[in-house]
Formats: sequence, C-alpha cells, structure tokens
Amino acid sequence: MERNKQKIINDPVFGFIRIPGNFIFELIEHPFFQRLNRIKQLGLSYYVFPGAQHTRFQHTLGAMHLITEAIKVLHEKGVAISPEEVEATQIAILLHDIGHGPFSHALESSIVNIPHETISLRFFEYFNRMFDGRLATAMAVFNDTYEKHFLHQLVSGQLDVDRLDYLRRDSFYTGVTEGSIGSARIIKMLNVKDDNLVVDVKGIYSIEMFLVARRMMYWQVYLHKTAIVAENMLIKILERARELTKRGEKLFGTEALCYFLNNQITSAEFNNNDDILPKYAQLDDNDIIVSIKAWSNHNDKVLSWLSSGLINRKLLKIEITPEPTDKNYLRSLLNNIVKKTGISEEDASRYLVFSDSISSKLYSKSDDQINILHKDGTVTDISDTSDMFKLPTMQKTTEKFFVCYPRM
Repeated sequence: MERNKQKIINDPVFGFIRIPGNFIFELIEHPFFQRLNRIKQLGLSYYVFPGAQHTRFQHTLGAMHLITEAIKVLHEKGVAISPEEVEATQIAILLHDIGHGPFSHALESSIVNIPHETISLRFFEYFNRMFDGRLATAMAVFNDTYEKHFLHQLVSGQLDVDRLDYLRRDSFYTGVTEGSIGSARIIKMLNVKDDNLVVDVKGIYSIEMFLVARRMMYWQVYLHKTAIVAENMLIKILERARELTKRGEKLFGTEALCYFLNNQITSAEFNNNDDILPKYAQLDDNDIIVSIKAWSNHNDKVLSWLSSGLINRKLLKIEITPEPTDKNYLRSLLNNIVKKTGISEEDASRYLVFSDSISSKLYSKSDDQINILHKDGTVTDISDTSDMFKLPTMQKTTEKFFVCYPRM
C-alpha cells in the first residue's frame, strides 16, 4: 500500500503547515534533509536563552509555509505563477539552508572553509540528478537565473521569507519579544512591479517594524556577548584540533568529523568529488559536541582547557567596547595568561587571548532593495520613503569591538 504523503505538521509558530505535495514530501524524508533535525538554528545561543533549541529543519518548513502563503497573495493580485513555478519556488526555499553545517559559521571559519551557499548548490545538483532533472527550475530560482526575478527575491532578499520566518521563530524560542514581527501582514502587502518584489504603500509601517525588530534581534540575540564568546571558543577548539591533527595526533572523533579534520577540502574538490557530499551530510551538532566532550580530557592543555570550558559553560571573559582594543592592554592580558598557565605565548595569542569586531546595519540600499509601491504606480526605496531613515542612527553601520581572555 502506498504511504499517505499528504502530511500536516503542527508548528508552534505558524500552526498547521501542510506539505505541498508528494514530491516535496520525498525531499523532506531524504536523510540529507532529515539531518537538519540535528542542527540547531541558533548554534550555542542556548547558553544565553535556554529555550533556543529549535532546529534548521523547523525553520525550513516554516519558510516553505510562508512562501506558499506569499504566492497565494501574489496570485490573488493577478501575478502569473504557474503550478510548476510554485513547486520550484517551494523547493528552492525548502533547500536554501541545506548546506549549513553544525554550528555553521564556526565550522566555515575553521575546518570546512567553504560557504554554505556553495554546499547548498551541491545538494541541489545531487537531488536534481537523483530525480532526473526535476529540480532544474528550483535551482534556477535559487541561483537567480530564472526569468522571473521576483521568485528569487522571495527566497533571498532583504524581505525574503527566510528572514520572516527566522525572526518570528527565533523571537518565539528565545523569548525576546522585540523580535516578533507581523509576518502575515507583510505577506498580505507583497506585490510585483516590473518583475521586482514590492510592498504596497499601506504596509510601510509593518516594514519599519520588521527592520527595527531585525536590528533588535541582532544586538540582543545574534550578537549577544555570551553567544559571541561561545562561538569563538568553538572556532578556536576546531582550529586547535585541526592543528594537532596536522602534527600527527590521533584525536577522537566521528568518522565524518575526522575526515574534514584530516583533509583541507577546497571548493573545487567539493564540486568535483562526489564522495565528499555524503561525508559532509553525516556531520551534525552531535559529531561536534561528542568530540569536544572527549577532547576535554586530552593531554594538550589548550585543547582540553577550551573544550572543558565550552562543555561546562566556563567561558572566556569578553569585553565589548566602542573602540578597538588597546594593544598594550592586549599585551598585558597575554603576559598574565602565559605567566599563570605556562602555555606558550604563541599558543596563548592564537587561542586564548584574541580580539575582533562585530557590526550590524539596519538596512543596506546597495543590497536587494525593499521597494514601496505607491497608489499612482511609482516605486521608491524604503530608505527614501520612510521617515524613520531621517534619524542618523538608522542609516549608519554600528560597529563594536571585543576582546576575549581566560578568567584568572
């Protein structure tokens, strides 16, 4: 008997989400996609917000639901979208995050130095071959090579359904209510003009709230100081593990993780070697966490100290300032750590005492713009339309600087 594939999922953010069709259900059931169930959307942010345990799997289903709703609205406003284009756009958003690895940005900065967008495309290609070219249009929408540009803007842009979902979802699970947005209202205001996604002028205040909510979520959640120091500790742990592996050390690790620790994979190799993608698809949060637990007892002082600190939430101290960290202050911190731990100055400066910067901007006109459609048919950019952008703080990039070091 054929399995019933007309599934409905009860999502805590949007309520009941219907899987659009049998083919999309097959994609969701594939082990490569199910892996997203084992990757947290916000990485180590649960160290700050204990409720932030939601996954990339939940996020992709939510984004697919929102894009389905957006297409319905555009249909009602007379925008021509064929059933084949509807399915392709749903698949494009469903798979848009499939290239993310565990603790994605930390992984990309340490042992898999390939952008997750590049890896996502490899997954698209894999599924396209598997299903005899059925994902060709979805790939074109994802890559912005399809003839209808506005479909790509629904998937990737400054007002895409990816952001509409993650702001609502991350706000819900962290409890940071300032990030909650009126996604339903925004979707109802969407329209298309000259093949570009636009927002009806009566929805301008909803867009302003969306931009403010995004700014608030960046500084309260995504760039929270504890989340920053935890992610940087994870990066340093993986970098140290890679260095020790290069020296010939045999580190505990799952087969998938050890493969990437032992091999410096380039983008060209990832694209041309069909054996790499299945290995990458085996990586999830569990590989990283179980390995770090084991490394907390390693005889290398740097690796064990950082690993034990991350596992037990004994994090480095972090100081955030509006100006770059003074070099003399950094030197005094370094000297103190070397003296008290016996770790070499070279290792301490690479792994234990370090500084960097973080930044966020409310809106960038140079990126894919948010365009407002007026009643007379004219279109203007949100930054030229909204009074909110007359405030200087709304136009500039906010940059802050931080230094991390052990608590002694």
